[in-house]
Amino acid sequence: MFISSRTYVFITCLLVLLFSGCQSAGTHRAAATDNSSDRMTVGKVQREIRVGMSNAEVAQVLGSPNIVSTDEERREVWIYDKIATDYAQSSSSGGVNILILGVGASAGASSTSQRTLTVIIKFDNVGKVRDFAYHTTRF
Repeated sequence: MFISSRTYVFITCLLVLLFSGCQSAGTHRAAATDNSSDRMTVGKVQREIRVGMSNAEVAQVLGSPNIVSTDEERREVWIYDKIATDYAQSSSSGGVNILILGVGASAGASSTSQRTLTVIIKFDNVGKVRDFAYHTTRF
């Protein structure tokens, strides 16, 4: 049996398209996860924030705070409150069966998780870090 080169290319492209969508939920999640170095993490706070840093240095490392207030002695307190929701959904179906037989099976999975990070930085009267604390959750 002879298959023309055009038919061969068409079948190859069709098979590549059919199977390119078959990825696991973990693969989808990894592709959608933001792993940029700008993201605030507990590790970043532990590594880079130190007592004695100026408020300008803190702003350079962590960016602008969500909340700025003062304590009873009118010293600044910066609060960073970050909340992230991760949602991953994956589905797969019997694509070849759908094309050939008109029916197919499908399956899927999804997961949702949230994480929070609260960082509280207390400054002294001259704008230097005098204390800092953090709290993180993941559920």
